[in-house]
Amino acid sequence: MRFAFNEEQEELRSQARAFLADHSSAEQVRAAMEGELGYDLEVWKRIGAELGWPAIVVPEAYGGLGLGWVELVALMEVMGESLLCAPFFSSVCLGGAALVVAGTEEQKGLHLPGIAEGETRATLAYTEPSGRWEPTGIAAVARREGEEFVLSGSKRYVPDGHSADLLVVVARQPGSVGDEGLSLFLVPGDAPGLERSALPTMDQTRPQAQLELRDVRVPAQALMGEEGQAAAGLASVLDLAAVALAAEQVGGAQRCLDLSVAYAKERVQFGRPIGSFQAIKHKCADMLMWVETARSAAYYAGCVAAERSAELPVAASLAKATCSDAYFRCAADTLQIFGGVGFTWEYEPHLYFKRAKSSETLLGDAAYHRERVARRVFDSV
Repeated sequence: MRFAFNEEQEELRSQARAFLADHSSAEQVRAAMEGELGYDLEVWKRIGAELGWPAIVVPEAYGGLGLGWVELVALMEVMGESLLCAPFFSSVCLGGAALVVAGTEEQKGLHLPGIAEGETRATLAYTEPSGRWEPTGIAAVARREGEEFVLSGSKRYVPDGHSADLLVVVARQPGSVGDEGLSLFLVPGDAPGLERSALPTMDQTRPQAQLELRDVRVPAQALMGEEGQAAAGLASVLDLAAVALAAEQVGGAQRCLDLSVAYAKERVQFGRPIGSFQAIKHKCADMLMWVETARSAAYYAGCVAAERSAELPVAASLAKATCSDAYFRCAADTLQIFGGVGFTWEYEPHLYFKRAKSSETLLGDAAYHRERVARRVFDSV
């Protein structure tokens, strides 16, 4: 089987590379990640208004392009190549995906057009101080009081949570455990009782935040779907996001390989380019193997996600595990090939190494996803 993008998808990738070459260079990435938001707001506005990327998987009925996860995978890979600093992943792959999967018609009509235009920045507030991605890690509570819900608890490691206009918050009914009693709520970023603060992180190219929910009151209309029945929809959202993140990791791994090969050709030691040494050749060959393996896994998962197949949980976990390993391995080997200068501020490898590590843990590391696959295989026997 041969995985290949069609002409329209390749044109999307070509336009994305051209735009990002002008607006997401290494210098621009460094400038953006040091800003208060963690990205350039003007660039983000252009991405929404001129390019329409946030609309890619939003249904046409809600102002989107109505494309699928294959197109998203194609675009995410290119974004990963350039380390784009923007709230795209959080808005489209987390908050936006949650609305598409679990939102009511009223909620979709109210919020998806803004997400599609890039005017509404959304995210998913899932993990808590424990950092666990299993439903058992959710301790935030949602109590029903009349026509309102009162949310209490802490959320941590929320992508772009400090600047998002709309938060999809995961909370559980008092006394519930595991998959039971989970609900999703739409919470405005300026809701009374909500305290947000940016976290100091190793990877500054993807900001994360801590949220404190101090008896945050939201109307009953903020509930997404049925109360206490969000586990299945939430799992689907996380699987879709894992596929998108895996594609981004492929782009980063490919860029690491490209940087390594280019440097190995120009760096001279002992009177010859270091790329002529067998040890460097072996590293580059291994990196190519990792990249192509990861690309195959991500592309296949993208096809499965586009069809919403029952195979999605397995395909998503396999892609996330494979691409996490590949990206981190390639980033680490790139540092080895560059030597001491690779971790200096002026060179790019350290930026990719940090993104590789943060992406490895986001949505669960490789060991977590392999265990998910093993459990599903065991349960099916």
